[in-house]
Amino acid sequence: MDMVSRPDDLHRTLKQAFGFEAFLPGQEALVRQILQGRDCFALMPTGGGKSLIYQLATLMRPGVGLIISPLIALMQDQVERLTANGIAATFINSSLTPDEQRDREARVMRGEI
Repeated sequence: MDMVSRPDDLHRTLKQAFGFEAFLPGQEALVRQILQGRDCFALMPTGGGKSLIYQLATLMRPGVGLIISPLIALMQDQVERLTANGIAATFINSSLTPDEQRDREARVMRGEI
């Protein structure tokens, strides 16, 4: 049985990966939509938990998740938090040298991230 079909796994992963006991308003429904393969649009204020929605859904599905953010500082902060929690993650943006970008892309292709 996969994680999508076991409701308790969603809350367990929320706690283990992010340290939260409960979802913020709207988060759980949006994560479940993504896990069901449905399109999802989240319009929430700053601090509303948008990043967690996509990160948690990515952890619950096989493969690589690509999350696009226009803010370099947010990318760096999110990757730092994920790696601190033992979750393999990286970012690619204009702050990297071409060699750093190629290295990160290669690590993703090798399944390290």
